[in-house]
Amino acid sequence: MTELYVDDRYRGAHGIGRYAREVLPRLRPEWRSLDLDGHAHSALDAFRPLPEQARDSLIYTPGYGALVRARRQILTVHDLIHLRMPWPGRAKFEAYYRGPVRHAVRKAGVVLTVSQTSARAIREWVRDDTVEIVDAGNGCSDTFGVDGPAAESADPYLLFVGNLRQHKNLDVVLRALAFAPELRLRAVLPAREIGSAVERADALDVGRRVEWLHGLDDDRLAALYRGAGATVMPSTIEGFGLPALESVACGVPVIFWRGCDAVAEVVGDRGWAVDSATDARHWAETLTLATGSSRRVSPPVDAHDWNRTAGIISDVLERSLG
Repeated sequence: MTELYVDDRYRGAHGIGRYAREVLPRLRPEWRSLDLDGHAHSALDAFRPLPEQARDSLIYTPGYGALVRARRQILTVHDLIHLRMPWPGRAKFEAYYRGPVRHAVRKAGVVLTVSQTSARAIREWVRDDTVEIVDAGNGCSDTFGVDGPAAESADPYLLFVGNLRQHKNLDVVLRALAFAPELRLRAVLPAREIGSAVERADALDVGRRVEWLHGLDDDRLAALYRGAGATVMPSTIEGFGLPALESVACGVPVIFWRGCDAVAEVVGDRGWAVDSATDARHWAETLTLATGSSRRVSPPVDAHDWNRTAGIISDVLERSLG
């Protein structure tokens, strides 16, 4: 039987890093690490030589980093957000996805993803009806649940978990704070981005009402969700929306833009949908309503489980191993 190798370079406090950390230990087929160095998503990395023992094997990658010299590589393409970026920044991603990524997907004849929203986008992008697109879903750690300590705060607060990338749309929340002086926000960002975020909040004269956090473990993050009046996720595009899932798993509703299909898919009726992605006054009204509501929601049942996700991926890999 063909051997299975895994590109396990996906580590870190980000969505694909968490996905890899949860999924890889749960895979049923035995696998070996490719033991690669470097950045899995760089253009040059796509053309790198592979270890001799792995050249004729099946390779699984929990992200979109393609290896064109692989005999067969199965990717998890979480989303196609890079292809929605404005020009000229999108140019390098257009070339990468049209070249190495599409080549790997078509050659394998199957690609994994994390939501129906992403599956539809990939179907349109891949332009090959013979490619099987498998929605393996996403999971949620057992740490995120209604039972457990809640973060303390003198005043009710909203929670944002994400980064400063344009599609995360944090700016509309900061601008909304200017119209609602009673609101408080706790925002979890990568440490390297906090300086820029502080500058923007101070320019809007809302900096004193924002607490910036980084480097939190799951226990601390779950406590922040439980203590929040609501989680705000104003993204304009997502492949899944893990903070939304973690929030509703903790019983806390989510405020989101109605046009973001992936987040709407996760949240359902467990929150408030805002009609505009950019109208700060409208966001201020909804944020104020949510903060004062004391609303709690019922977590999803069995819909997002890491064992289920790893099981679906294992099914695909085992079938491909033959």
